[in-house]
Amino acid sequence: MLVWLSIKFILFYRVIAPQRLRDSCLYEPTCSEYSILALKKYGFIKGWSLSFKRITSCKQPNGGVDYP
Repeated sequence: MLVWLSIKFILFYRVIAPQRLRDSCLYEPTCSEYSILALKKYGFIKGWSLSFKRITSCKQPNGGVDYP
């Protein structure tokens, strides 16, 4: 239930976030896609933990391909 709500929240974010912000991700897959994958694979607590770690590291010189 919490995983499903979290994924819906991320999908809503994708709709309302400015295009400039969505295009600035340094990683492949994007941070929102990574979050969805991590939530599906690891569940609510560990999925969000990995997502927050990924989002906070989204600055130079980090970047590249990174899957959960």
